[in-house]
Amino acid sequence: MIFDTQTQIPVMEHFYTIQGEGTFSGHAAYFIRLAGCDVGCVWCDVKESWTVEEHQLIFIDDLIKEIKKHPTKLIVLTGGEPLMYDLTSLTSTLIKNGYQLNIETSGAYPISGNLDWICVSPKKFKKPLPEVLTKANELKCIIYNKSDFSFAEENARFTNKNCRLLLQPEWSKQAQMLPLIVDYVKANPKWQISLQTHKFMNIP
Repeated sequence: MIFDTQTQIPVMEHFYTIQGEGTFSGHAAYFIRLAGCDVGCVWCDVKESWTVEEHQLIFIDDLIKEIKKHPTKLIVLTGGEPLMYDLTSLTSTLIKNGYQLNIETSGAYPISGNLDWICVSPKKFKKPLPEVLTKANELKCIIYNKSDFSFAEENARFTNKNCRLLLQPEWSKQAQMLPLIVDYVKANPKWQISLQTHKFMNIP
């Protein structure tokens, strides 16, 4: 599908909610979930975001009009994999309108656009670029099995000294993994625990 990212962007869904994960957990935020992903995590909870359809193209100006209906100034760009696209026009337009821009990315693609907060959630299926990890404000590693701890450390080596290091249990294996995460963080206090609090609260 061919489109001009200067004026349009493929959006699976966009909505006003509460950020449930990571550093900004508990904050009201407007989520823009871009359509399209080739990372393909087996445990992805939004697999419907992997494909891009013609009807998902939205004019950036129309998207801004919808966002302005809500009081928050915090925007979360997510996916899918948002950095598959050139975000220059989208982010510059949002910044001009006074919004803070946070992105959640696997880090598998180069950074584009102007971003205030970069959360990299690395995946084994398509590993993050070292140059993206160095710019991360937050490294959020999903713990699905024991080997994910070493994968988390492997990625943490590339982050800067101010990057927040978070370990988050994969939702379906939380009962098994959370006790292991607790022990790991106690032994390695540079890490913090992140939980999907929106799922506990039944917030979309």
